[in-house]
Amino acid sequence: MNTVTFSRLAKAAIPALAAMALAACAEQEEKTYEADAEDLSGGELIVTEQDPAAVEVDIPETEMTMVPGGEVEAQESEAPEAEVPPAG
Repeated sequence: MNTVTFSRLAKAAIPALAAMALAACAEQEEKTYEADAEDLSGGELIVTEQDPAAVEVDIPETEMTMVPGGEVEAQESEAPEAEVPPAG
């Protein structure tokens, strides 16, 4: 009798499990996000008003250049190890 009961449970459980598996794989709606603001800048950088308490900073206008990979590895291997003072 146990095999008959198991067989009936299996017949009922297999379609239910298959339905749950299909439901889990179903495509979900893609979420869309909308800002409650309109971009009027035309692609320009938007700057806020100057803060009168701000500290002025001079940024150097140095041209950036790429460093070849071999030079970086050589510099890292030549760098001296930092000495750690003994604890105590």
